[in-house]
Amino acid sequence: MLYNYGSINIDYVYRVSHLVRPGETLSSQSLTQVLGGKGANQSLAMARADGDVTHWGRVSQNDRWVLEILAQAGVNTSAIELTADASGHAIIQVDDHAENAIILYPGANHGFSERHLDALMPSVSPDDWLLLQNECNALENVMALASHHGMRIAFNPAPLGANVHSLPLELCQILFLNRGEAAALAGLDEHAGADELMEVLSRRLPKVELVLTLGRDGVRYQHGAQRLELPAFPVEAVDTTAAGDTFIGYFMAARQRSEPIETCLHEASIAAALCVQRAGAAPSIPLANEVAATSRDWSARDGLRR
Repeated sequence: MLYNYGSINIDYVYRVSHLVRPGETLSSQSLTQVLGGKGANQSLAMARADGDVTHWGRVSQNDRWVLEILAQAGVNTSAIELTADASGHAIIQVDDHAENAIILYPGANHGFSERHLDALMPSVSPDDWLLLQNECNALENVMALASHHGMRIAFNPAPLGANVHSLPLELCQILFLNRGEAAALAGLDEHAGADELMEVLSRRLPKVELVLTLGRDGVRYQHGAQRLELPAFPVEAVDTTAAGDTFIGYFMAARQRSEPIETCLHEASIAAALCVQRAGAAPSIPLANEVAATSRDWSARDGLRR
């Protein structure tokens, strides 16, 4: 079983010609309200990849409609708390080049207490997975509790904040990072090469599996002496909002099936490539049969490099 201690947000997505500049007032071309949050996106992606996932989260009782979306996808929502607090929400700009800028309000996602965490842990078993992002509070506590209960931890420290540097990252089994996050954790310039980033981080966290997503430059994986590189699946991006979350959900679903790392990377990369061709966060996450159909068309020249 995988438990996702994750955010649930309501996303307000504004389509714009370009990302708004300081002091500028910019009219949007459209507005869409959809389920979002890195946690909810990753749970949806894992469920749509036919994974077994239970979501641990909090959302306003006024937004209980999001539970129906998650449940219809196959996410176990029984541990999601409906609260009087305002839901987390995000204001998202998406421009004509498929780039995005996001303002995030944490809301109910930052309302977890020790009582909440203690109530969640009795349901877990040793070797269950705990998936985390950096949009909920009490991460250090939940990581310590998970480790104490023998859970394997997969962490996506996004959005990266100062708190991540003080977290016990050595407790993680897997760390999912983009280039900016990897550079910040490694103490390197954001333009540092992927090889240098992986080398520095692997020295700091020698027992942790590192998955470095590089957008158009593909993905890198390293665990000890094992190093893999997969080029990006060539597509024309429309909206990159949930691509990383889709990658993580599909990767973890494949990992849950005990697939080889090569398969995990392959399926996750295809899913992310399909995601960026669609607008929105949750609505853009593909289904497993779409990923399988696209996988059959993956050419040999786009395979893994070691």
